[in-house]
Amino acid sequence: MLWKKRGYGEESPYIPAGPFKIRVPFIHYKFEWPDYVQGLLMCAVDLSAIPLMTEVLGMPFEVALAIVMLNGVFYLLHHLLGDPVVPGWITPAIPLLVLYVQGFPEGPDRIHALIAFQMTLGIMSLLLGATGLATKVVRIIPPAMKSGIILGAGFAAIISVFQVGGKFDSFPWTITIAVGIGFYLLFSKQFSVLQNKNSILSFIGKLGVLPVILLAVFIAPIFGEAPWPAIEWGFSKPDFMTLWNEYTVFGIGLPPLKTFLLAIPTVIAAYIVLFGDVLQAKALIDEGQVARPDEKIDLNPNRSHLIFGIRNSAMSILGPDVSMCGPLWAAMQVVTVERFKKGRKAMDSFFGGIGSFRWGTNTGLLLLPIVSLVQPILGVALALTMLIQGFVSVKVGVLEARSQRDLGVAGVIGAVLCIKGAAWGFAVGILLCLLIYGKDFFKGEVDNTFVKDSEENKEIV
Repeated sequence: MLWKKRGYGEESPYIPAGPFKIRVPFIHYKFEWPDYVQGLLMCAVDLSAIPLMTEVLGMPFEVALAIVMLNGVFYLLHHLLGDPVVPGWITPAIPLLVLYVQGFPEGPDRIHALIAFQMTLGIMSLLLGATGLATKVVRIIPPAMKSGIILGAGFAAIISVFQVGGKFDSFPWTITIAVGIGFYLLFSKQFSVLQNKNSILSFIGKLGVLPVILLAVFIAPIFGEAPWPAIEWGFSKPDFMTLWNEYTVFGIGLPPLKTFLLAIPTVIAAYIVLFGDVLQAKALIDEGQVARPDEKIDLNPNRSHLIFGIRNSAMSILGPDVSMCGPLWAAMQVVTVERFKKGRKAMDSFFGGIGSFRWGTNTGLLLLPIVSLVQPILGVALALTMLIQGFVSVKVGVLEARSQRDLGVAGVIGAVLCIKGAAWGFAVGILLCLLIYGKDFFKGEVDNTFVKDSEENKEIV
């Protein structure tokens, strides 16, 4: 045994470093091989950002691959510095950013717009984390607005798959079968009971959505929705030189001040969505803690802001990315939490699970056989993660509400956010909370809609 064991109810061992808690694999946490192997193929979702960047920014595949690999390295910062999340994109905000940058001519102007946006978002996140305001922001937002933002993120994720021209139109049979099996493995009570009685099903359950990705590789060609993968051997060949010479400040210089000013409204809108991911991360961790009191998990919004602030700021310089650097990959956070909830034998430490998974995705990005294997079904991998995120966002969003009025306000906010954008959703939420709750704007109300908030159960929660 290489890693340091912890006592019941304690945090995993770490090295204190200011606001950070440094954890090194094999020393401070056990390496979890099921999560690592899952990460090898789930790099397909990371790679699914490539078609987006080639279309919006006009960059070659190898240049977009370089951005994905840089992003992968920065993903590791979260668990290494003490943030208990599987980090990812700011997924629901991607349509907002794409619409914004497409308002600029393709070429240096569009790249400048992306750089200005991501740098501003990164600096703002760093300031909120460094000043401690991030935690206060999380606390003062009314429950109805928290609920609405998370619901809207869930609706937007589902809409992106099923809208006209979405991934479902390209892979109807593959997505139907893969997502159906994926939801059964992750959320079915029946499967949860069966895997406790059967060692083979237990092994499959430990692999999360890995079996679904493998299945999609075969289903898509059988239904004629994708070609059979052409396996290539060797290592991936990202083009860092072209990236830095033609798509970063090293080659085209810093954006003008005007471009930074134009980016501010979109930055605020994206942060509202990002804020919803922070809330969702907390809700998922709290859910896991109920089942696993043996490990104390410290989620600090200020620390989270510092880390994804570093990521966005660094990527704005090294490789600006339309998928952005968000605090949570909701789908894989759910998969990891579900495995964590199965007990210490299934996953010794939550940090072992999330860390091993992200080491796995980084390894997968380096290996050309894996990249070429999953390349034909990148759209399916993206749809799978979006639908899992949608399912969880709706569940968590509803549970953030504390009354029937909260739910009504949240539903309106979520719908407006999907149709008009995050800024409109936020504005409508403020107006509705003022009209309905008045001087109780920040508190809202509590009724017996949810058992967790009823007076007789407050001692239990």
